[in-house]
Amino acid sequence: MAKIISLVNQKGGVGKTTTSINLAAALGKEGKKTLLIDLDPQGNASNGLGLNNNDFENDTYNVIINSCKIKDAIIKTKFKNLSIIPSTINLAGVDVEFVRKMLEDKTFKQNEQLKLALEEVKSTYDYIIIDCQPSLGILTMNALVASNSVIIPVQCEYYALEGIAQLLNSIIMVQNKMNPDLRIEGVLLTMLDGRTNIGLEIIEEVRKCFKTLVFNTIIPRLVRLVEAPSHGKPISDYDPTSRATLAYENLAKEVISRNGD
Repeated sequence: MAKIISLVNQKGGVGKTTTSINLAAALGKEGKKTLLIDLDPQGNASNGLGLNNNDFENDTYNVIINSCKIKDAIIKTKFKNLSIIPSTINLAGVDVEFVRKMLEDKTFKQNEQLKLALEEVKSTYDYIIIDCQPSLGILTMNALVASNSVIIPVQCEYYALEGIAQLLNSIIMVQNKMNPDLRIEGVLLTMLDGRTNIGLEIIEEVRKCFKTLVFNTIIPRLVRLVEAPSHGKPISDYDPTSRATLAYENLAKEVISRNGD
């Protein structure tokens, strides 16, 4: 049965999509059958694995509004053990579609649609990674309800913890009302520039706040890591010798270890 992990932070630019792509790819290389779900209307995770809108008929929008079977939206990538459900701008219209469905059916539960869809494929994968949009809207709520745990990327920059309290409150609310088994998988420090003092100060601050929840792995700020998505590849295929490749390999091993695999 798959472990479902959402990458969540309502703050943009924290390395959420980069981590979704590269953690999923690294888990695949560790021999874990992995499904990446692009739940952001911008579709950056899909583009980052070399897909464009002409490559598929169904996407996460079709899955979440139940207009297609989830298996019909899954695309097997050329990367080891890695499949994806891609996203398009259509996903931005899910709120309107859900309002219509609630008017037609009073029993419709808008926060549980992704969870219901995933029931069909959970037994097929070892890990399902969900790349959420930078907000705490209906799509992110669907991800939290469907997930076993969340990874919170926090960039090693000033105002790193801005908005984290709101995110934690949302997680607690989901735990209390919709998904009592949801837990925090870990807090991931990203975009570390080792040349600056602020980065080291943020690491200390985050570890003081979250203690053992913080992953040992820290993702460095590297040009090659930024370049990789434009070539449609995870960093492990774009630059196998990069420090970022090693970092995501270590992160995957930490995730596997935390889950007792």
